[in-house]
Amino acid sequence: MKRSHLLSYSALLSGLMLGSCSSSSSTTNAGADTAAQTAEATTAAAAPAMNMGHGLELANMDTTVDPCQNFYLYANGGWIKNNPIPASESLWGSFNELTERNNTVLRSLLTQAASNDAAAKGTPAQLVGDFYAAGMDSAAVNAAGYTPIKNELSEIAAIKNTTDLVKTVADLKAKGVSGFFSMYVAQDDKNSTQYALQAGQGGLSLPDRDYYLKEDERSQKVRTEYKTHLQNMFQLIGDDAATAQKKAQTVMNIEMKLAKASKARVDLRDPYANYNKTTVQEFAKQNPNLKVTQLLTSVGAQTAKDVIIGQPAFFKELNGMLKSIPLSDWKTYAQWHLVSSMAPYLSDNFVQENFNFYGKVLRGAKEMQPRWKRVLRTTDGAVGEALGQLYVKENFSPEAKQKALEMVHNIQDSFREHVKGLDWMSEETKQRALAKLEAFAVKIGYPDKWEAYEGLDINRNSYAENVMRANQFDFRKNINKIGQPIDRTEWGMTPPTVNAYYNPSMNEIVFPAGILQPPFFDPKADDAVNYGGMGAVIGHELTHGFDDQGAQYDPQGNLKDWWTKEDKEKFTARANAVANQYDQYTVLDNVHVNGKLTLGENMADIGGLNIAYTALQKALQNNNPGKIAGLTPEQRFFLAWAQIWRTNIRDEAQNQLVLTDPHSPGQFRTNGPVSNMPEFYKAFNCDEGDNMVRNNENRAKIW
Repeated sequence: MKRSHLLSYSALLSGLMLGSCSSSSSTTNAGADTAAQTAEATTAAAAPAMNMGHGLELANMDTTVDPCQNFYLYANGGWIKNNPIPASESLWGSFNELTERNNTVLRSLLTQAASNDAAAKGTPAQLVGDFYAAGMDSAAVNAAGYTPIKNELSEIAAIKNTTDLVKTVADLKAKGVSGFFSMYVAQDDKNSTQYALQAGQGGLSLPDRDYYLKEDERSQKVRTEYKTHLQNMFQLIGDDAATAQKKAQTVMNIEMKLAKASKARVDLRDPYANYNKTTVQEFAKQNPNLKVTQLLTSVGAQTAKDVIIGQPAFFKELNGMLKSIPLSDWKTYAQWHLVSSMAPYLSDNFVQENFNFYGKVLRGAKEMQPRWKRVLRTTDGAVGEALGQLYVKENFSPEAKQKALEMVHNIQDSFREHVKGLDWMSEETKQRALAKLEAFAVKIGYPDKWEAYEGLDINRNSYAENVMRANQFDFRKNINKIGQPIDRTEWGMTPPTVNAYYNPSMNEIVFPAGILQPPFFDPKADDAVNYGGMGAVIGHELTHGFDDQGAQYDPQGNLKDWWTKEDKEKFTARANAVANQYDQYTVLDNVHVNGKLTLGENMADIGGLNIAYTALQKALQNNNPGKIAGLTPEQRFFLAWAQIWRTNIRDEAQNQLVLTDPHSPGQFRTNGPVSNMPEFYKAFNCDEGDNMVRNNENRAKIW
C-alpha cells in the first residue's frame, strides 16, 4: 500500500510478525512471532521516571556529551547505557516503552473480556474476549498440533493440475497465507474516486529480495540458516529428513527465481513505474498460465474489469515459471507458505521453530515473548476496532483528542506560512501546494464509525481457525470494495497502535490514540515538549504529502503532476541533497544508510521538525514559561525530538532495517534534521566546524 508511516518497522518494535491478522490489502513481508520477557520485567523497563511538570526525561540525557558534537547521545546517552535490549526484543526504544504501557491497559481489558464467556454474540467484548481466550488456551492449542491446517494441507495434496493450483492459491490467500504474488483492492492512483484491483510482486519468505541475491557473508549465512529452517518445518508436518531437505531446496529454488524477478525497494518508490493499468482480459492474455479469470472468480473479484499491475516483469516471469516448474514443486511451495504463515498460531513446536529463525537468526532476539503479549497483538490485528473501542474508553479522553486536533491545526497553519515564504518556488506552484494543504483530511484517535464485524464468527474452539476466519473476513471486505464508493471513514491502523500515517490517495493524516500518549503527547505537559514530540510527528505526516512521492499526488489524491517544470527541477535538486546527506551515514561496519530508500522519510523528518518549530514559536507568544530545569523552550523542543528516537538495536535487526526500512536509524533521525537547522545551532550555541553544524551550502531545507 502507499501509506507513509511514522514507522514501517513496527514488526521489529513490537515483535509482530507474519501471520498476524491484517487487512488483505496490506503488503506482507515474512516474519516471525518474536516475543518479550515477563510482564513484570517488561513493565518495569518500560516506565522510566518522568517529570510530569514538563514531560522530558532528564535522566535519559548524558550531559558529558557536547550537544554540538553528537546531539543524539547528549539527549539519550543515559538512557542508552541504562536500557539494554530485553532478551526477547530485536530493538528497544521509546516506541517500545509506549507500546508496553499500552499493553498493560490492553492486557487488563482482554483478561476482563476473556473472563466473561456470556457476552452477547458480535459485541466487542465477545469478539475480543473469545479470541483472546482461545489464544491463551495453550493446552488446547498444543493438543491440536497442526490439525487446524490439515484441511488446507489436504487441499494442496489433492492438486492435480494448474487449474486446481490456482483455486487453492485463491483459497489460501483469503485465509491470510502468503506466497506467489500480492493482490488487493485499493484506490486507483489516477482516479482516487474509484477502487481498483491491484496485483504486484510477492512470494518471498525472507524480508527482501537482497537476502536471496547478495553474496556477502551475512547474506550467505542467512540463506544457509533459512534452508535449515525450511527443512525443520517440513519435518514438523511429518516429512522424513531426506524428503524435508529436498523440499527445502525446492522452496529456495522457486523463491530465488521470484527474487530475481522482483524490483528493488528503491525502484518500488516510483509510483508511475508501478502503475500499469490494463484490462483483466489483457492481463489474462499476457499471463495464460496464471488463469486469471478463474483466479478472480475464486477470490470473488469476477466483477473487476481492470487491474493495476505493479510490476509486469514479475508476472511475466511467474507466468513462465508456472509452466516450466513441475506441479509437484508448486505444491511444496504452497505447503511451505501455509505452514509458515500459520506457525505462530499452532502448537509450541511450530511457534518455537518459527521464532528460532525469524526471531533469533534474522533479528537477534534471544528468547520469545510471553504468550499473553503475542496473543494480544494477534487479537489487535484480527478485531482491532472491537479492542479499540474498549481501549479508547480507558485511555483516551475527549479532552486529549481536542488538544491533539488543536495542535494539528497549529501545525497546518505553520506549514501554510512556510509554503508562502519559500524563495525557490513560483507563485503558481505555491497556490497548488496550498490547495493541497487545505484539502488534507485529519483523523485523530479512533474512527467515527466503528467496524461492526458483522458475519465474523469468533469462538473459543480454535485459535488458528479464528485467525483464518478473521483473515477471510478482512479479505472479503477488501475484495468487495470493487465497484463500491470510496469509504473515507476507513482507518488503516487500529486505535491502540503506536504509529501514524499519511495516505496520498485519501490525502489524509491519521494519528491513532495509541501514539497520542507520553512521551509523544501529554495535554498536561510543556508546549515545547509536545511540539518537539507529537508536533514534529504531525509535521512529519503533513510533509509526506509533499515528499518525493507524496508531491506527485494532487489535492484529490490522484497521481498527477501539479508542478511547473522549473519548480520540479528545483525540488528534485533539493531532494537529491537530502539523499546525499544520509548516504554518508554509516550504520554497521561499512554499511551505509540508503539515502534514496529513506528519502521520503528523511524529507518528512526535516520538514516536520522545521514546521513544528515555527508552530512552537507562535504558541510561545501566548504562553512562554521561560526556562524549566535550566533549559530554554527551544532546547526542550529539540530534546523532545531527540528522545522519541532513542533506540538500542541488535546488529541483525539493524542489518535488516537498512535493507528494508524506508526510515533512517534513530540516531540519524535525530541528528540529520537538526544539523540542518540554524535554530538548533542558536539554541545550543553551536559554531561553524562543530559536527552538528552543516555548511550553509550543504544544508537541506525544502519546506
